[in-house]
Formats: sequence, structure tokens, C-alpha cells
Amino acid sequence: MNVARAGPGLVFCIFFIVSYFTNKYVLSVLKFTYPTLFLGWQTCTGTLLLVVTGKLGWVEVKGFTRSAAVLWLPGSVLFLGNIYGGSKALSMLPIPFFFVLQNVSEVVFILIIRVTQRERSSWMKLFSQVLVLVSALTLILHNPQFGPNAYGWATVHLFCIGSYRAFQRNSKSSHLSELEQQLINYMVSMLLLVSAAHPTGDFFGALEFPFLMSYEFHSGCFASAILGFLLLLASLKLRSGLSTVHCAAWTFFAKMLASVLSVFIFITELSPLTLCCILMNHIGEALSIHSDRV
Repeated sequence: MNVARAGPGLVFCIFFIVSYFTNKYVLSVLKFTYPTLFLGWQTCTGTLLLVVTGKLGWVEVKGFTRSAAVLWLPGSVLFLGNIYGGSKALSMLPIPFFFVLQNVSEVVFILIIRVTQRERSSWMKLFSQVLVLVSALTLILHNPQFGPNAYGWATVHLFCIGSYRAFQRNSKSSHLSELEQQLINYMVSMLLLVSAAHPTGDFFGALEFPFLMSYEFHSGCFASAILGFLLLLASLKLRSGLSTVHCAAWTFFAKMLASVLSVFIFITELSPLTLCCILMNHIGEALSIHSDRV
């Protein structure tokens, strides 16, 4: 493989893995389970970095009309559901479990596209989604110890991802660039999260957080916001230079590598059946990517 061509993919994988591990550390190890504050900080930082880098000319963020922003609001709400549900689920589930459930978002996306655009899928695509769905359901049934709360938030997360992709594809605001869409997402999410911090009790709950003044907490929160922004830029760079199939392949590789490494970093118990479910799920994901290629 040409090193220059693989460069953006490798950079994406590094930011993907380190970003997920940092979030997992803050959410599960330090147990900072106040998503309105944690995500509010991340989206606020993302907004500021996008605006500043856009002003400096480092990234291309053009102005957009108010009507375009209003048309994109449903996408921003789905984005908020994605990150909120994902944060709650990641705080309770091991990373390999999280990715297994996250992959079901492809099933949601295909169902929505099939209903809205009457698109037919190949037999390989359908078979791959059956593998993904069956393995995820088996994983849930075989691991009830995480409870309905974790799986419920994971369901919100995967549903919002699939719906967001479908909305992005069908949106009348398609003239917005991905960075402009993301800027609207950040701004809307930041406002809603900050507004919800007091009613949800997260604000006062965080004041009693035992690691509130610790270096580990401050560095973890700072790194999570910066890495999230860098992951956004890396993913956009990857999509700008490669086909959709190749981008999906890099994402698949990043998930696999993150799942394997997480077992050695975070406490993860894997029974033989659980391991089979994880492998079956990723085989289904690989078949899905291959079906888009043929």
C-alpha cells in the first residue's frame, strides 16, 4: 500500500482510537456521568475551534443563511441524540459491545432509505445486516448484567446515527458543506445541553464529583474536546480523498483495532459466546462494505 495514500487513513485511526479511549476513561474510569456538562464542553470547544480555524482560513467554513440553518435543525437534533445516547451507553458498556450495537445503525439507515427512496439492496447487503442484527440481539440477551438502561441508550444512539445519515442524504440543505452542518450541530447542541444542565441536576451533581479538581479529570476533558475536533477534521480529510467504500473500510479497521486494544486497557469480560457475537457482527460489517463495492 502507498504510504502517502494510507497516511490520512492511519491518522484517522489514531484519532479515532485515542478519542474513544479518552472518552471512555472520563466516563467509566473517572465516572463523570454528567453528559450535559461533558458534551456541552465538547460542543462548545468544537464551535469555538471551527469558528477560529475558519476565520484563520485553515478550514473552509462559509456563511450560511438562517433558512438553511432552520432546515438543518432536525439533523442537529439527531446529532444531539447521537452524542447524548452514545455518551450514556459508552459509560456503561465495554467498547467492543458498544461498537457491536453501533453497527446496527446501518440497518436503521437501510430501512429508512428503502422506505423513503424505494431503494433495493443486494442479497449480500441484506445477509450482512441480518448477521449484524442477530449478533447484536444475541449479545444483549447473553449479557443482561448491563441492564436495560445501557442498551436503551445504545438504541437511542444507533437510531439517531442511522436517521442522521438518512436525513443528511435526503436533506434540502444539501448545499451546506459538512463543516457548516457540523457547526450548526455544535451550536444547537451546545445551547440545548447548557440549558438542560440545571433541570437535569447535572450542574449540582458535578459540584460533588470527587475528581473535580484533579489533573486527570481536567486533562481528560481537555483532551476529549481537542481529539473530537481533530477526529472530525481527519474524517473529513479521509472522505475528501477516498471513496465511500474505502472510508468505510478504514472505519471498520479503526473499530476492530480499538476493540482489541480496549480489552487490554479497560476491564472487559468476554465469554466464548460473546466473542462469537462480536466476530459475527464485524463479519457482517465487512460483508456490508464489500457489497457496496461489487
